Amino acid sequence: MLRVVVESAKGLPKKKLGNPDPVTSVIFKDEKKKTKSIDSEVNPVWNEVLEFDLKGTALDSSSYVDVIVKDYETIGKDKIIFSHTVMDYMPSSSICDNMFLQIRVRIIEARQLSGNNVKPVVKVSVCEETHRTRIKRGNNPFFDEMFFYNVHMLPSDLFDKHISFRVYNSYSLRADSLMGEFKLDVGYVYDEPAHCVMRKWLLLNDPNDSSSGAKGYLKVSLFVVGTGDEPPVEKRESNADQDDIESNLLLPAGVTLRWATLSLKVFRAEDIPQMDDAFVQTMKEIFGGDENKKNLVDPFLEARFAERKPRVESSTEPPSKESNGHHELSLKISYPRVKLTVFDWDRLTGNDAIGTTYLNLAKIASSGGEIEVHLHVSTANTGQAEVGFLPVFGPCYVNLYGSPREFSGLPDPYEDLNYGKGEGVAYRGRIMVELSTKLEGKADKAVDGIPSDDILVAQKYQRRRKYCLCAVFHSASMIQEPGEPIQFEVSIGNYGNKLDTTCKPLASTTQYSCAVFDGNHYYYLPWADTKPVVVVISFWEDISHRLDTVNIILYISHRLQSNLEAFKTGIVGKVSDNQLVEVWLKLLNQLIEDLESYPTPELEGRSNLTALDIQIKKLRDSALTTIRDGARRMREEAREIRDTLSDIESWAEKLKVLAEEPQNSMPDVIIWMLRGEKRVAYARIPAHQVLFSTYSEQACGQHCGKTQTIFLQYPMDKTKGLKVPVQVRVNMWLGLSAHEKKFNSFSEGTFSVFAEMYENQAQVFGKWGTTGLVGRHKFSDVTGKLKLKQEYFLPPRGWEWEDDWFIDPEKALLTEADAGHTEFMDEVFQNETRFPGGEWKAASEPFTDVNGEKSRNPGEFDCPPGWTWEDEWTVDDNRAVDDLGWEYGVTIPPDDKPRSWVPAEKVYHVHRRRRLVRPRKRAAGSAGAAAEGWEFSSLIGWKFHRKERSSDTFRRRRWRRKMAPEDRLGASAIFQLEGALGVDTDVKEKGSKADATKLFGANTPTVSCTFDRSHVYHLRVYVYQARNLASMDKDSFSDPYAHVSFLHLSKRTEKLQSTLNPTWDQTLIFNDVQIYGDPQNIAQQPPDVVLEFYDNDQVGKDELLGRSVCVPMVKLNPGMDQTPKLLWHPIIQKGHKAGEALVAAELILKDKSGESDLPLVPPKRAENLYMVPQGIRPVVQLTAVEILAWGLRNMKPYQLASVSSPSLVVECGGQRVESAVIKNMKKSPNFPSSVLFIKVLLPKDEMYTPPIVLKVIDHRPFGRKPVVGQCTITTLEEFRCDPYVITAEGAMSSKKFDSIVKFDKLHHSGLQFMYSMSAAVNKMASPTSHFEKETVDWWSKLYASTGDQERCGPYLKKGYDTLTVYDCELENVPEFKGLTDFCNTYKLLRGKNENGDEDPTVVGELKGSFKVYPLPDDPGVAPPPRQFRELPESGPQECLVRIYVVRATDLQPKDNNGKCDPYIKIALGRNTVDDRDHYLPNTTNPVFGRMFEMSCFLPQDKDLKISVYDYDLLSRDEKVGETVIDLENRFLSRYNSYCGLPQTYCISGVNQWRDQLKPSQILENLARMKGLSKPRTEDNGTSLTFNGTQYTLAQFENNKEIHQHLGEARERLCLHVLRKQGLVPEHVETRTLYSSFQPNLSQGSLQMWVDVFPKSIGIPGPPFVITPRKPKRYFLRAVIWNTTDVTLDETSITGEQMSDIYVKGWMPGMEEEKQKTDVHYRSLDGDGNFNWRFIFEFDFLPAEQLCLVSKKERFWSLDATEFRIPPKLIVQIWDNDKFSLDDYLGTLELDLRNLVAPAKTPEKCSLTMMDDVEIGAPHKTEQAKSLFAQQSVRGWWPCSIEKDGKKALGGKVEMTLEIVSEAHADERPAGKGRDEPNMNPKLDSPNRPETSFFWFTNPCKTMKFIVWRRFRCLFIGLIILTIVILFLAILLYSLPNYISMKIVKPLQ
Repeated sequence: MLRVVVESAKGLPKKKLGNPDPVTSVIFKDEKKKTKSIDSEVNPVWNEVLEFDLKGTALDSSSYVDVIVKDYETIGKDKIIFSHTVMDYMPSSSICDNMFLQIRVRIIEARQLSGNNVKPVVKVSVCEETHRTRIKRGNNPFFDEMFFYNVHMLPSDLFDKHISFRVYNSYSLRADSLMGEFKLDVGYVYDEPAHCVMRKWLLLNDPNDSSSGAKGYLKVSLFVVGTGDEPPVEKRESNADQDDIESNLLLPAGVTLRWATLSLKVFRAEDIPQMDDAFVQTMKEIFGGDENKKNLVDPFLEARFAERKPRVESSTEPPSKESNGHHELSLKISYPRVKLTVFDWDRLTGNDAIGTTYLNLAKIASSGGEIEVHLHVSTANTGQAEVGFLPVFGPCYVNLYGSPREFSGLPDPYEDLNYGKGEGVAYRGRIMVELSTKLEGKADKAVDGIPSDDILVAQKYQRRRKYCLCAVFHSASMIQEPGEPIQFEVSIGNYGNKLDTTCKPLASTTQYSCAVFDGNHYYYLPWADTKPVVVVISFWEDISHRLDTVNIILYISHRLQSNLEAFKTGIVGKVSDNQLVEVWLKLLNQLIEDLESYPTPELEGRSNLTALDIQIKKLRDSALTTIRDGARRMREEAREIRDTLSDIESWAEKLKVLAEEPQNSMPDVIIWMLRGEKRVAYARIPAHQVLFSTYSEQACGQHCGKTQTIFLQYPMDKTKGLKVPVQVRVNMWLGLSAHEKKFNSFSEGTFSVFAEMYENQAQVFGKWGTTGLVGRHKFSDVTGKLKLKQEYFLPPRGWEWEDDWFIDPEKALLTEADAGHTEFMDEVFQNETRFPGGEWKAASEPFTDVNGEKSRNPGEFDCPPGWTWEDEWTVDDNRAVDDLGWEYGVTIPPDDKPRSWVPAEKVYHVHRRRRLVRPRKRAAGSAGAAAEGWEFSSLIGWKFHRKERSSDTFRRRRWRRKMAPEDRLGASAIFQLEGALGVDTDVKEKGSKADATKLFGANTPTVSCTFDRSHVYHLRVYVYQARNLASMDKDSFSDPYAHVSFLHLSKRTEKLQSTLNPTWDQTLIFNDVQIYGDPQNIAQQPPDVVLEFYDNDQVGKDELLGRSVCVPMVKLNPGMDQTPKLLWHPIIQKGHKAGEALVAAELILKDKSGESDLPLVPPKRAENLYMVPQGIRPVVQLTAVEILAWGLRNMKPYQLASVSSPSLVVECGGQRVESAVIKNMKKSPNFPSSVLFIKVLLPKDEMYTPPIVLKVIDHRPFGRKPVVGQCTITTLEEFRCDPYVITAEGAMSSKKFDSIVKFDKLHHSGLQFMYSMSAAVNKMASPTSHFEKETVDWWSKLYASTGDQERCGPYLKKGYDTLTVYDCELENVPEFKGLTDFCNTYKLLRGKNENGDEDPTVVGELKGSFKVYPLPDDPGVAPPPRQFRELPESGPQECLVRIYVVRATDLQPKDNNGKCDPYIKIALGRNTVDDRDHYLPNTTNPVFGRMFEMSCFLPQDKDLKISVYDYDLLSRDEKVGETVIDLENRFLSRYNSYCGLPQTYCISGVNQWRDQLKPSQILENLARMKGLSKPRTEDNGTSLTFNGTQYTLAQFENNKEIHQHLGEARERLCLHVLRKQGLVPEHVETRTLYSSFQPNLSQGSLQMWVDVFPKSIGIPGPPFVITPRKPKRYFLRAVIWNTTDVTLDETSITGEQMSDIYVKGWMPGMEEEKQKTDVHYRSLDGDGNFNWRFIFEFDFLPAEQLCLVSKKERFWSLDATEFRIPPKLIVQIWDNDKFSLDDYLGTLELDLRNLVAPAKTPEKCSLTMMDDVEIGAPHKTEQAKSLFAQQSVRGWWPCSIEKDGKKALGGKVEMTLEIVSEAHADERPAGKGRDEPNMNPKLDSPNRPETSFFWFTNPCKTMKFIVWRRFRCLFIGLIILTIVILFLAILLYSLPNYISMKIVKPLQ
């Protein structure tokens, strides 16, 4: 089913007046479906699902959907908004072909990222879509984020795409922010088991420097989810955090990848077709192009590989089509295909593609060997290193194919073919290339010249040899309509192509012939005993060593395949084991023998050897040896031969792969069918299939010299072969001309060669002559365009004339109306006219044909020779006419005859006519042609007839002359025919440009092959039945019949009414089939019998339902005792399977003696209707089919009226039975009486059983009974049973037995009393139970059941129940058989609807079941007992439904941040519950823990729909996905799925009994349902007997702990016995969510379960409480005592090394709550003293060992997002700077769950302590302890800093770490830093040295410690110096005074 969801459109253009009324139509494969129109809206929302049924077939390469939005009022100008085309599909092994795929990437964490103080963010890119994680801090960040990438593309394209992981540092500038990256392709992930890579480490490296080594590690999980795939569940290992990176790396790790350079050498191109027509050429001349250029093509080549695109310009000087562009291209490797496209360069217009080809690296390389590039190679056994090799190719030619060569200035409709999309239909040249791979070493230039010695080497690969191709056309049949004459052209490369002027003309086309009717349905070409032959001579390289190998492997493969088919048929047909072993042994023996006796040819001394040849030979030989050894081993060791099928199939696949030859330079043989001059249809035949080899018989192609049947096809056929243009049988032989003598042994018949020409005459004034031939020549070719003369004819070299010219009329070109018919009706219309109201008189032209053209009087009609009249002329009154056969009309001018006719005469009628007919029949002997051989025509054209008519104006006759070879004998002489026979060249003036196409090929000799004797065969086709046909009519059925055609004969079966599973039981007898050729060859390659199935329509044309091909069994001797076996043949419609047909055919060679030996004529059912005879038809047995028709559900309206009173019709094997009518669907949709019974003759062989057809008929007013839905059940095997064995299903019941319903009121009150008592008991319970509520809850039970010991607490120790967790839907658990044991649900379909859509749509469901068992043949024997007995009541029941929704996982994100805000919405019948208020913000794995109670009536409200929606504040809430549960199935199933059985019977506590019935009552019901006696209990209920077995309580409860919640012993024992009966246990199921937006693609999953309780029995027990757990509040107290060995980062003024140290700390996820210590200023030795306390408050989930952090991601976010983050502490040491940024000195990251044990002293503290944890060495786990267990720890830890890419010590920190719970925090309070309450422990101010201060705030200390200490000598010196200077200054100042005083008063 293809679902197209039309959701909405935006911004449609407005109209001039008002808004449009948009309506959307979706077109898929010519089917059109529409939505409703929406009035006046430019942003319409439709939300409609349009479904297209794919009929069980996959989508393929040409599937596409057109979506057209139109305006409803003015449906005219369609605005196509979206059209998507998907092509070129290569299916993968298991992938569904639907194109919706999803890639899920989960980024878990990173480790050992390089850089200091980084803030990493990961960006993941897939298919141009990028997602990024949140920014984290540190070198080991934890992300745990999931990204979804939804893609809608071809799997083959997707697998080539990359997933790229890049880790950026969001701190640094963009230029150097990339920290490391890793890339891998999607295909790698898809090829892993389960299409996923789970929790693997990726090694990040630098993309620009591949030698730089690891840049860190990233842990990821990757999933590729295809349609319908279930994504696997991720299991977290318990020691996930110590996992060893090295052992868990995802190889192709980045460093082991090596750069490889592909170098592609392009040597030359040839046979490139002309691309510009002459008009463009003259344009080029006007614009300065060179005038004499004749080449018309300027090729260049573009190679694409991994989106890299160097391009090669070809030298267009000198102008030639052989472009010697010797160029070398270098490309870097990583993709599996190189695409080579040759373009024609155009100066004016865009470049045109000439052709495209691919080099598939998977085929020219093999893994193993030294390179680890992961190319997906399925060929070699990669364990053997010697077969691995790098990509290598050539030098070798590769052929280009593309659109047909006809060429015009108009756009080419087939242009896509030139780009490699779809199968090319014509050869378009070839290029010689060589590819080699170099490891390492980067290429200097992308495009470079090729050194001359390489060119010389390539020369030897260009040696050509002459090849001869001969094709004999035996028949051409199944032509759809007659028309212009048809001819076939055979070409190989350009040789033989009529359009090509570069090769010599060859006899490559057959003669024109007109198609003849085959008497039933088709037309064929009447070649009779003269078969046309074409001969093509060509020149190619000799690559026989490659093609011989291919043919030998294909020979082995075909033999294996045919044996495998026989083996499979044996398994399906259930043949006896002995026969099967015989087939199996034959298969293995033949395979081993083939592999031993047909080795591949040796390569020594062969020409054209390349490196790839040698490598592929090695590869093939090793693979063939592996298969041979495997087959031998299997033959000896296999035990169960049916299990070997898959291995044998894989060998067959492998052989097919081995037979692919990448270096196949021989072009395909192409057969074209031409109608007139137009190319209509083609077929491509690989040359190796028809190639002759002298190596061995097996090395010849499978069709070499053998007649094969080929269906031609239309180019780029959109309808995928809906119509067959023609079916030809052709015998082809291709070989080297050196071996042409060998052709003689293959040829049949006599070859003759003729030259031919036509003599033309025209009639002028009643005389025939050449004067009136306007534009024609007296002698011309068949087309009349080419002038010929007898004297210009020259035989080719080596040939001579044998006879003279003679007249030989061509029978195959006549177009009489009766050609091909055995019976014919001549007709003529008699016309009369009158004036209105007057008398009728003969009209001016009394006799006309049906179109009013003049015709002859009936009396003038002669019986043609070879025919006899059957009757006289009669009036045809079987039409809309009056009694006398007249019909009347009115002539309205300017017409001269009426346009329409009516059967009743009115006064105003002026014209009447009647039809006269006379039948004739072809006589036994057919007449010959007229002696003169003229053919007549009324116009110069194609339509010629043999008898002259009065209107003819033109006639012609054919002259022929026979040629014979001069020296050759045998058929191979025809290979000498080369060149044309002669053209009248006088006409041409010198210098005129002759039209080459006219000259070429028009006058080559015609070759034909004459068979002297034909053999007469008798063909019988046994058409028994068909099944699963497509429904073509509105009533959901078809009226099928089959056209059976064999060569030129066809017949049809009878038409059956309204069925999709017709049983014709008819033998079609073709009495005398003439086939020319050797019967032995026919026996080996018999012509196919083609069956075409049609739907008969009363009005309009019959529609094709599909086509099937059956190969007849040939009996050359009618006495052979083999009988053909009926087998199922697939019916193919448009390339897809559309049903199967059960047919067989036999072709019997008739003796000359007559009819005697033929098999008996089968019995007749009616005139000319033969049945399939005994011995071939299936053996039948009287069988009973019991039908349980329970009810109808969800019926959609039919023809706008709802289905109100339906009944069911069941048909099987020609019998039918109808159920009672449902009176009122709304009140009770179940059938009043449920069981129907049919006796029917069914085949014993399961392979032949007809299907059961169910039809639902609605009884409407006025007796109308339309079929409103139908369903076909193809296989009856699952319903077969032994009627004498009573099974539980036989007496199916449910808990709604009358006895239960009639429970007395006491029981109700008893139940109520019990529950009120239990509530009271719970209230009075001891205080221990209060504590139990804290520690034991329902989640403990869930975790205990999933094996999560840490989370479940003391639950398991108490011996409480566990439940079963299913990882799928309950109905998908195998042991519960889909809960359809009571009745299955069958989808009812309806065929074409009113719009003519072909797809059946689901229109409702039928609940029912079947039993099929044989009845005794003897009527006297009593029939077996009925199977469906004691059914539950079918009336409506009111029920209470409890829906428990536990949690969801991996929901599809709906918000831009990659998350969604999910909530639950539930719909049941008309009730809905919307839990929008309890949405959970920003999560894709929500834990809901919600229980909903609802009431409903079953079966009306059977579908419970649970949806998950994404909450949006402003826009509409989006649906994430939904799941639907059929409650009725759960209710009716005998597995008691309405309420799962717990393990113990508890009357209180968390596991209190919740069912309405006690275990003993359920057990009694079970006994009654199974028809067993009531269970008996003894010994106070401690022992019990049930079903003959005795059980005791001690058996079950021996080693169990008995706790206070358990109920009474008897009930406990009954429960234990019940749990042994295979009923549904207490469970949680996991349901996948689906959305209509991406059908079949999981949108996440939901863990939940449902309980259903009928209200009639009483109230159920109390529901479980599943509210989610809350996290616990903890405090982390980290006391920073001291640091030491801190890097001294600064130099003080005084030149000392120092740091102003402070410590910063935080817990990841709570970065806002960073805390800092005070600053230890001026640490001169790296020591710092702090005595500072950090306190971090966090919520911790002990069960999950993760912190729960709630915070708003951005300030504008509405809700806080919950993150789960591992509890870590990050401590960093910083250097404080006042006027610049602080400097970072080192960091320490501690995981509190896995704490590195600290060192007791700073000396023992080193970086090696941390390395052990980073690598995650498992043997260190004893040291690594959780801080939560240790409570408190103190010691020294090292801080690291990265220098030059290496880690260095940045300092050591002494800390005390303590975890305190919330309760203890109140008892032992502590303040942050050294604030109050400063206790636990009390922190004193740090004892820092006096030198620790801040200079700015302490000037005195600055003086004391900085200035004085450093400069005291300077100070003292300065003071002394000052004193001295002062002294001297004073001295100098006072000295003069003193001296003068001394002088003045010397003695004083």
